[in-house]
Order: sequence, then structure tokens, then C-alpha cells
Amino acid sequence: MGLPALEFSDCYLDSPQFRERLKSHELELDKTNKFIKELIKDGKALILALKSLSTAKRKFADSLNEFKFQCIGDAETDDEICIAKSLQEFAAVLQNLEDERTRMIENASDVLIMPLERFRKEQISAAKEARKKYDKETEKYCAVLEKHLSLSAKKKESHLHEADNQVDNVRQHFYEVSLEYVFKVQEVQERKMFDFVEPLLAFLQGLFTYYHHGYELAKDFNHFKTDLTISIQNTRNRFESTRSEVESLMRKMKENPHEHKSVSQHTMEGYLFVQEKRSFVSTWVKYYCTYHREPKRITMVLFDPKSGGKTGEEESFTLKSCTRRKTDSIEKRFCFDVEAVDRPGVMTMQALSEEDRRLWMEAMDGREPVGYQGYQLEHVMAQLDVIGFNVMKKFIYAVETRGIDDQGLYRIVGVNSRVQKLLGLAMDPKTCADVELENSEWEIKTITSAIKHYLRVLPGPLMTYQYQRSFIKAAKLDNQEARVTEIHALVHRLPEKNRQMLELLIKHLATVANHHQQNLMTIANLGVVFGPTLLRPQEETVAAIMDIKFQNIVVEILIEHHEKIFRDVPISVGVPTNMQLNLSRRTSTESKAPSCSERPLTLFHTPTHSQKGELNHLIYLIKRIKCIDCFPSLICFFICSHLSSGGSQGRTPRHSLTSNDGEQDTRQIRPSSLISSHCLFFSPESAQNLLSHSHSLIVSSIAGRKARALYACKAEHNSELSFIAGTIFENVHASREPGWLEGTLDGRTGLIPENYVDFL
Repeated sequence: MGLPALEFSDCYLDSPQFRERLKSHELELDKTNKFIKELIKDGKALILALKSLSTAKRKFADSLNEFKFQCIGDAETDDEICIAKSLQEFAAVLQNLEDERTRMIENASDVLIMPLERFRKEQISAAKEARKKYDKETEKYCAVLEKHLSLSAKKKESHLHEADNQVDNVRQHFYEVSLEYVFKVQEVQERKMFDFVEPLLAFLQGLFTYYHHGYELAKDFNHFKTDLTISIQNTRNRFESTRSEVESLMRKMKENPHEHKSVSQHTMEGYLFVQEKRSFVSTWVKYYCTYHREPKRITMVLFDPKSGGKTGEEESFTLKSCTRRKTDSIEKRFCFDVEAVDRPGVMTMQALSEEDRRLWMEAMDGREPVGYQGYQLEHVMAQLDVIGFNVMKKFIYAVETRGIDDQGLYRIVGVNSRVQKLLGLAMDPKTCADVELENSEWEIKTITSAIKHYLRVLPGPLMTYQYQRSFIKAAKLDNQEARVTEIHALVHRLPEKNRQMLELLIKHLATVANHHQQNLMTIANLGVVFGPTLLRPQEETVAAIMDIKFQNIVVEILIEHHEKIFRDVPISVGVPTNMQLNLSRRTSTESKAPSCSERPLTLFHTPTHSQKGELNHLIYLIKRIKCIDCFPSLICFFICSHLSSGGSQGRTPRHSLTSNDGEQDTRQIRPSSLISSHCLFFSPESAQNLLSHSHSLIVSSIAGRKARALYACKAEHNSELSFIAGTIFENVHASREPGWLEGTLDGRTGLIPENYVDFL
């Protein structure tokens, strides 16, 4: 039930019923006034709370935005880049959301607090003032009326008439005030329907706008959220794979610590105690020593155990000889004597153990070396031969026909004993025909595990140790198209049998990935399974294990682009495009001088020496041809065309051919005669001789020249030279290795990357 209406009739304004109804309206106004005051108070508290929450969330967003992920390794995968970027994305979403909240808070005061305060002050306060006036006039009217009624009837007529007029005036004024009060009360009761509720509606509308903005942000964020979820799952899968590899390496190092030496750029490094004589007293001083075999340089840095690190300047000298010290000649154990070319006297050094002394002496070619028994690989029966191909085809057919939709295909491991039994029977020529894979005895997980085990026990990984680092570098390229192009070229550099087996396997994995909705094996999951198998490193180190994620990416690219990679032969195998050489690498560190890990992926072309580069590349292509009998005319045509077009720089070459009796027949041969006499009848032996002759042209064209280094380079092998940009090399000539030059620097001769230098 609502409030009763207030009537305006004269007879009604002073009735008890009117006053009772008026009283109920007054109580309602008081309640409304009190409620609005509390609402304003709570609204202000809400705004303060929202401001405080907004400040806290902005601070939280700033913290997210300032944090930078640092990943292990010199480059990041696409998944790691997505995850590293996620905190900034989160911060941007929160900041955007808080900007909208700030606008809502600023509007809340205008649309909620101020209208409510205005309604309370202008309307309810006016009603209260009218009420006070009404009460005052009521009291005055009642007093005048009582006084008038108490007059004696014996008063003069004029006096009574005057009193009646006075009462009428007071009554009229009372009615006017009453009507104004009633009108005001009625007005407030009606106005509160919109003046009071409308600000609340406007506030809620602002709140809904804020939440709708959040909904729109969530929709826009959904695409990144999906990618991030996939990246997180991929990194989790890779983590499990990497973690198991690191644990396995840790166990091996615990069991056989001497078989897992840390990989170092130095021939040998570690702590040695050096005997020093001071004031007739011999003391043993601890040094951190490094030794380079090629220049025979020993570098020592004094170690201060109090500071816990290396201190002092480096001391370096050239090794002359190293001799093991007999135990009976000195009180200390594990000692050996070192003589230097540029330092007088003999230095006595103490190693940390007998094994450590043996390693130091072996590195320094010391006398009486203890023979070191290296780790012997056990006999491996798996080979890339006819049996291996037949077994793989048989296994793959069984998987694709029996279990292509099995969940966790290749992730679920079979029983090791059954896997060994199946592989042994299938690889044995005597029993391979008796193996029936359709038999329920052989579970799908046993067959898939046998495929993986076969690939693991090959003498080398399917994608070879030689190209393992090249594949990893290709996966680290920033541009997706460049990655595919480089991996495409690398695949076609693999040995023929390796490439054929890889094609067989990758096409099968693509078929498995096409059924990922049933078997749950996506391309990323298959990369996790086969990456460490197909591209395992030659040396098992933590750094190599950290590159497993890039091995996985290589396998993902092979599966995703298998049709192009295995169907099309690259236009120029081994020659990088300018785009690939100039692409920046994804790296989580600051830009720095080029190092050995940042060399161009291929080194078979030098833009400043086009003829030499073309001939080098031609020689490389000829070496790639396994069956030279099939292409004699083609090879001769390419080489002779190059020579006849001036490839020999106008010189008449002397070409050495081998006669039937084995003697060398040296004669003058012109390029034109080469074309006419050998293009149609060109034996493999002649092709090889012409190949050697072509290489000799390169050697003779640049032998003995000077060159300047364009980039810095850190040697990866003992045969290479380390240098900085601007270094001048003497006596530079072509190397037998395509893409490399030989030069002399500070008296030492070594290999230099061909496209790192410019001839003077």
C-alpha cells in the first residue's frame, strides 16, 4: 500500500484525517532524507575504494610491465617470445581497464553524488522549511481561534466584527501556508520518483559501461589468450622433455664425472697450484690456468680464496715442454714440471688429482703421458640400409592402418623388453619375414617405441652431427619464411639415405598430425617427441639440452612444410640469400659484436669475388653428386662453360689427365678444346681431375694476397683463427674447404670465414 493522497479542500486541511496523512508523508520524507544521506556517504566511500583499487591495480600493472623475461640460451622460440610478451599484454589490459574505471569514478561524482545532494538540499530541505512555516501558522491560527472564541457576546458589535475579520485573515493565511506545504510535500513525493532514482540509474549505466568495456577487452584479448595457452602448453611439454634429458645427464655425471668434461674454448683449463720460492721459503700459490694447444700459450690468473674470485693481472707464456714429476722427487702429489720459451727456469705445478694431472699433461703433450681410454660406443645394429628402410616402412604402415587415432600416439611408451624383442626380430634377416605386426601381440605403443628406438641407435642422428648446429641456427632466425627456406636447403644437403629416411618419417608424422583431433598429437607434440631424437648433439651438455626447444621447432617446420621441403629441390643449395644473411636474430640479450655462434649459416659465396664464389659453389654442387657417372656431360658443360667465358682470367691452364697406364699426361688445353673434346665423352676420372684443376684456379687467383677482417670472429676449432674487425691477414689463399680461406696472423696460419674478409 502506498501513501494516502493529500486533498486541498478547505474543510479537509484542518481535519484529524488530514493531519494523520500529513504525518505519514512527513515520516516518509524524513526516511528518504536519512536514506539519501547514508547513500551519499556510502557512495563517497565507494568512490574512494574504487580509487584505491584502481591505484593498486595500476601499480600491479606497472610491476608486470617492468618485469622482463630472461630465457636460457642466445635466442628465444616463438612460444617463449609470446610468453615473455604476455606480462606486457596483461599490463596493457589492466591499464586500459583502469582508464575506463577512472572515467567511471570521475563521472560517479557528477551523475550520482551531486544530484542526490542537490535533491536533498533543494527539495527535502524546502519541504522542511515549509513544514516549519506550517507548524508556526497552525500554532498562531489555533491561538487566535481560541482567543476569538473566548470573547463575550456582550461585546460591542463593531468589536466582534473586527475580531471576526482578524480570525478570517489568520484562517486565510493558515490555509495558504497549509496549501503551500501540502503542495511541496506532494511535489517532493512525486519528484523523488525521478530526481532520486535517475542518478542511481546513471551510475549503474556507467558501471555497466565499465563492465562492457571489460567484456570488449576480453574479446579482443581472446586471440592472444589462445596463442598464449598453446605456447604455455608447448613450453610445458618441452620442459618435461628437457628436464628428463638434464636429469639423465646429471645422473651420468654423478656416475662417471671424468667422462663428462665441460666444453671449453680452451684446450684445457682449471686450477693449478704453482710452487714459488720467496725468501728461501717455497710456497704454493693457487692460479686459474688456461692452455691453448695451437699457439702453446699458458695463461695464469692469481686466485684469492678470500674474495672468492679471480684477482690480479694475467700472466702468459709459451710452453716449451711438460714433464711428469715423480712422486719420490717431491713431497707433493700430482705434480709436473713446465718449461717456457719466454720465461727462465722450471715451474712446478700441482694438479688437483691424478686424473687432472693426466689431462693437463695430455693437453700439453707431456712426457710419460698416461693413455686415456675414451668412451667406446657399443655395437649398434641399426643402419640406413635396405633392412632399415623396410623395417621403418613396415612399422609406419602398421601404425597408420591400426593405430593412427590412438590417443597419445608416440607419447605413450611401450615395454622396453618387448620393444627390443620386436626390433631384434624385425632387423634380423632370418626372422624379419616372420614378424606379423597385425598380430595383437604387438601393441601400437610397442611399434611406435620401436620406431623411436631405431632412430636413436643409428650410428649418428638422422639429420647428422655435421648439420645439427646449422639446423639450430636456422630455427633461431627471426623471419618465418627465412627459417623454412634455410631448413629446406639444409635438408637437401643431407646424405641421400638420411634425406630419404627423413622424408619417409616426416610424411608419416604429417599423417599423424592430420588426425590430432583423435590422437591428440599436434605438430608441436610431435616436435617434442622427435626433436631430441633427430637432432641430438654430439656432445651431451646442459647448453645443448637447452637447444632442444629449437630442435623441436625444426621438426615442426619439417612436418608443417613437408610437401615443399621434400618435393622441391632448392634453387641454390648452400648459397644464402641476402635476406637471410641480413636478418636479425631473435635474441634476449643486447646487440654485441659477432661471435662464432652468429656466423652466417653458409659460407659458400663472396659478393666481392663473384667468379671465385661461382666456381666454389660449382665445385660444391659437383661434390654433392653421388653418382658422377650419371652426369658427366652436365658437369663438363658447367665447368667448361665457366672456363671458356673467362673463368680462368685469360690464362691457358695446364690440365693433368690420367692415361690408361696410370702416368700423368700434362699438356696445354684451351677452354674451347675442353668443350669440344670432353663434353660428350667425359669419364668420372676426368671429371675429378677437372674438378681438381678448377679448384687450382681459385688457389692461383688469390694466393698470397692481403685481406682485412670485416667482422669479429671467435674460433670454434683449433684450425681456425680468432680476430677482431679490421685485422689484416697476410698470405691469404683459398682453402680446400669451400667457403673458407687460409691466412696468416701473428705468425700463425689458420682458417678464416670467406665472407668475413675483404681483399686489399
